[in-house]
Amino acid sequence: MTIKVIGAGVGRTGTTSLYAALKILLSGNCYHMMEVFPRPDDVPVWHDAALGKMPDWKTFLSEYKAAVDWPASAYWEDLAKTYPDALIILSTRSDGETWFKSASNTIFPSMLAAEDSPWRRMAFDMVKHRFTPDIENKAAAIAAYDAHNAYVRAHAPRERLLDWQATQGWAPICAALGMPMPDEPFPHANTTAEFHERAKDTKHKPGK
Repeated sequence: MTIKVIGAGVGRTGTTSLYAALKILLSGNCYHMMEVFPRPDDVPVWHDAALGKMPDWKTFLSEYKAAVDWPASAYWEDLAKTYPDALIILSTRSDGETWFKSASNTIFPSMLAAEDSPWRRMAFDMVKHRFTPDIENKAAAIAAYDAHNAYVRAHAPRERLLDWQATQGWAPICAALGMPMPDEPFPHANTTAEFHERAKDTKHKPGK
């Protein structure tokens, strides 16, 4: 099995919807932060990556056909080199302000409130080294979001990059992959309300 789609968008940019959509479209597993929670052995691998020691991606992600959301999206460039035929999807929100409102109501406070654990240390080092060490600062977080998206647009091979928002649904993804559109509706998942409902029953809370 090989990775066919690499998500370069940060958390809360429709990545849970994209995760669900790619599992349908590719008929296979997709890596997402939600995959990390039941796989504790993955946490030190991601933590090493946050500190600059990359794994053998082909071995580590051998069960998957796609990888989206944090932590995988933080290493989109390394994954793009490992899988040179994979489509790169940059998922975004309408603007940085909209993204920050969603992130600051969901994943950021969840990270900050989480009990000390290998997962929490991994997540904080990933954000610190690959995004911004100051996620509570609105201006710094939005600047990091904008800088991340600008970097992806400037450095991803143009012929492999799909700039996408969840409101666009199936059509751009299917066109980029040369695949027919599924008959079922595009899965819009993990709204802020759904995030908080799920958070009641889980220790760690994945981002959208």
